[in-house]
Amino acid sequence: MEYLWSDKKRTIFGLPISFTKYALNEERLFIETGFLNKSEDEVRLYRITDVSLKRSFWQRIFKVGTIHCCSADKSMGDFDIVSVKNPKDVKEQLSQLIEQQRMAKKVTNREYMGDVADEAEHDDFF
Repeated sequence: MEYLWSDKKRTIFGLPISFTKYALNEERLFIETGFLNKSEDEVRLYRITDVSLKRSFWQRIFKVGTIHCCSADKSMGDFDIVSVKNPKDVKEQLSQLIEQQRMAKKVTNREYMGDVADEAEHDDFF
């Protein structure tokens, strides 16, 4: 399988000395963890609803960052892509691929608009 991006979780001094691997193709994000006992998770990109970037002081010094993903995937839920190199570029690439997949699958977000729904319910009383 060909990946558009892959990296390892980076630890001290931004070095990839970790047993957590990330990979991204056009449709899915893969997360593999563990050394002796391995765990492999994947999430389809159209199920990711929001991405944000967090960078601590030390992460900025070592040019890494953590991408937080809000997901509608029941098995993964919300998750982090922890301490990866070039986090702004990765976040942008991920955002573009998510949008492409959501358009291709014709998936839309239906965000709760409590004020509008509440007003509609109360209009019947007046």
